[in-house]
Amino acid sequence: MRRLLAAVFVLMPLNAFAACGTVPEPVVSLSFDSRYAEDDESRSQIDIEAEEEAKQALAALDDFVSLVTARTDAALSEGDAAQGACVMSALADWARADALSQLGTETVELTLGSRLAALALVAAQVAPSAKTADLAAVQGWLDRRMAEQMTFWETAPNGAASGNLRAWAALAAAATSLVTQDPIARGWAAWSLNYVACTAAPDGSLPQEMRRRHLALHYQVHAITPMVVTAALLERQGVPVMSRCTRALDRIVDFTITDLASGGAASAAIAGVPQTMDAGLAGLEDFQLSWAEAWLTLRADPALEAVVASRRPLRYSKLGGDQTRIWGQ
Repeated sequence: MRRLLAAVFVLMPLNAFAACGTVPEPVVSLSFDSRYAEDDESRSQIDIEAEEEAKQALAALDDFVSLVTARTDAALSEGDAAQGACVMSALADWARADALSQLGTETVELTLGSRLAALALVAAQVAPSAKTADLAAVQGWLDRRMAEQMTFWETAPNGAASGNLRAWAALAAAATSLVTQDPIARGWAAWSLNYVACTAAPDGSLPQEMRRRHLALHYQVHAITPMVVTAALLERQGVPVMSRCTRALDRIVDFTITDLASGGAASAAIAGVPQTMDAGLAGLEDFQLSWAEAWLTLRADPALEAVVASRRPLRYSKLGGDQTRIWGQ
């Protein structure tokens, strides 16, 4: 019988501080199992019970991510430095509780990267408004969590090590380096991005994601989201990554956009089954297109620009909020 696992919280009262609202209790311990059927090597068949358990376990963390990204968007859109400081104070509360320091399963280790990326991207945005002590606490916390992630990924399962979850961990490292100025995290982000990108087939499809049967194109999109943003962050920090492996990222993005436009025909041919993403670019939700704002800072693409123009602003909490604002589109 599957164990019922859930997030465990620090037992402390909600912290209320002037004009900042309340801060949810920090999630210190987190544990849940894979949401995929245990006998499904393609990782495309969802175990409904396991998925619900994972959602419940992640709810408090994901709510916190959504809260701080929304507050960051509001503070920076309005030029409100005080509210920006409030966001960093909220992150500092979690940092001082050593949030996310007790991870109970390999699945949690594999999936934590996207949440760390979001929190680090938020911290980078509000750092200029932060109190010195709060910023220092958050820097130390992100450094600890990222060091653990870098250690974990060196011995991660072979398939995951070159897939979308590794790409999210790379984004977490790139974002953390914005806050901590840690060259090791920055270098690891570049290395991990290249590790995933260099697996691309000549046509730009990602072999690890093409194994996901009817979800192949879905996971190709899920992979390029952190890959594109990581590349844009690194290029801005003077770390060139776009030319690696015969311009692998260009091929990956071109394949994705072309295949979305064709209703997933290429992915279906590779995976051997029709794709869930068969409605083209127009069928994507806004957050699934949020990576386009970073991409358009790297490459001119009038066709993609035409698709996203009417959807702006494009927001995604796991990318730190309003991508249209962040990337100046």
